[in-house]
Amino acid sequence: MDMTESIAPKSDQLDAVDLLSGPRTFTIERVSKNNPEQPFNFHLAEFPRVWRPGKSMRRVIVAAWGPDATKYAGHRLTLYCDPTVQFGGEAIGGSRISHMTGIEKPLRVPLLVKRGKSEVFTVQPLPDAKPAHTQPSTQSAWREQADAAKGNVPELQRIYAEAEQAAADAETLTYIRSNA
Repeated sequence: MDMTESIAPKSDQLDAVDLLSGPRTFTIERVSKNNPEQPFNFHLAEFPRVWRPGKSMRRVIVAAWGPDATKYAGHRLTLYCDPTVQFGGEAIGGSRISHMTGIEKPLRVPLLVKRGKSEVFTVQPLPDAKPAHTQPSTQSAWREQADAAKGNVPELQRIYAEAEQAAADAETLTYIRSNA
């Protein structure tokens, strides 16, 4: 009896636990407004749920790409789970940016870590993606796997990650996401 599905987060957003297996690179499709507590939804081409960066990561994004979120589409960033991220004085973990497109050299941004204490946070440049072409038979195999795994979110995430790593076309990635 497989328990994988029972431990998948019941969330409408990308959570730090989604990054426990390692860093992942995402392409920003668009940014939309959310609520005052988490004001922005970053829609990711390679993930079925939105990413809602905390204030510190929003400061990094503005330092790198400027304040106009309508210009973020097409930019890419690599996210990882940082277990030292604190909320309410307790280390609960959170998502952090390690690499970004649109910067020529490492970006150093001072961020508040506690009241009255700041640290410099560094983000590395992410090279522009070089399009890699996969064989059509591989694309159709991923679609067949997605059809077979319809509704099984953990399995679809695995298929999606595999297809993404192999530079599957956007249409195939969207097809896999639509089976969730």
